[in-house]
Amino acid sequence: MEKILEQAKALQAELVERRRDLHMHPETGWTEFRTASMVIKELQALGYEVSYGDDVIVEAEMMGLPSEDVLEKAMERAINDGADPKLVEAMSGGKTAVMGVMRFANPGKTIGMRFDMDCNDVGEDQSPEHLPAKEGFCSKYPNAMHACGHDGHVSVGLAVAKLVAENKESMSGAFKIYFQPAEEGVRGARAMVAKGIVDDVDYFFGGHIGFKADKENSLICVTGGLLATTKLDANFKGRSSHAGLAPQDGKNALLASAAASVALHSISRHGAGASRINVGVLQAGTGRNVLPDVAVMKLETRGANTEINEYMVTEAKRMINAASMMYNTEVVISEAGGAPACEVDMELGAEVGKIAKATGIYEEVIPFVDFGGSEDCSYFMERVQQKGGRAIYMGYGTSIKAGHHNKSFDFDESCMWETVGFLTKVVEEFGKK
Repeated sequence: MEKILEQAKALQAELVERRRDLHMHPETGWTEFRTASMVIKELQALGYEVSYGDDVIVEAEMMGLPSEDVLEKAMERAINDGADPKLVEAMSGGKTAVMGVMRFANPGKTIGMRFDMDCNDVGEDQSPEHLPAKEGFCSKYPNAMHACGHDGHVSVGLAVAKLVAENKESMSGAFKIYFQPAEEGVRGARAMVAKGIVDDVDYFFGGHIGFKADKENSLICVTGGLLATTKLDANFKGRSSHAGLAPQDGKNALLASAAASVALHSISRHGAGASRINVGVLQAGTGRNVLPDVAVMKLETRGANTEINEYMVTEAKRMINAASMMYNTEVVISEAGGAPACEVDMELGAEVGKIAKATGIYEEVIPFVDFGGSEDCSYFMERVQQKGGRAIYMGYGTSIKAGHHNKSFDFDESCMWETVGFLTKVVEEFGKK
């Protein structure tokens, strides 16, 4: 064990350098061309079987894709920032998912781990109190920032891949590592899972820096309460007319969307568990004296389990359609993202806890914390469980400077080597089971 932990600690400078490079070059969901290109090249150099693009993603299952123009500009920017043009072209259309596989001489179990790559639509804090600003590694791009720690996730994932490869003689079975696009908005996992790439996984591990794991040198073994969620876009179409001369000729899309917004929050909550709904965006109208002919609403539902969430989705669609009919408009409802709930495996968490304690890295090993949010890693976990495997989602402890998705978010980079050492031991130990 000591050897792997020493190797992990020796990687800290490399981890920091990579994390800061990724922080400077953030890429939003489905546009992670530079990041994915880097991941592909690193995994290939380490001897992994590497698959990407169409080989690890089902196009029809991709949710919340940017426009073709946005994707093309992102590809061009990635190449200008050093991405391999051939790899970028192979991932055109936003197919930026990557999988690496290493098979070992010793027989054993197949271990899967997932790391997300995308950034947030946030403009970064430029004040000198913000470490990235002080040290010169702030985002180069407006309204794009790694404000959730995914730059750290990618760095950790590649370092785990490196240590697993360097210690392959002591590894058993096979190791499958997944780098996922578009976690923000829970859009990316479904399209990867639909390809069947986790169907042979015996043990699957996901996790996140921070959130409830907000203490240094700590680990949350099981993060539960991952709510099922659906992200919906509703586009209302009416008819514009002059508000003074001919209001009778108009069909008011603004009023239809406003009525729908109010109605959505009147949906009865579910008695079997937590249920949530929120309208986060409502945009409508073109001018003060024009009856609005267009409106866009962006909302989400959540539920303690998939059935409760489906109830909320069904009711939400009913309310939206009813409001649209009331104002004689048309409405198109589309799914922009989503994630299921999944079972909590406390027994697997206890096994992980023993490994964590044995490393001596952590001052505190916490068996369980209720998360209360949504994460589309649950698609991976649910599929693994359905196929007879086991899965958990963990929390990697670190102090943070501001809340996740905040312009001043930053984390203690020392958590990275600790996470690398621990996860490498997880691959080693569970492969032998």
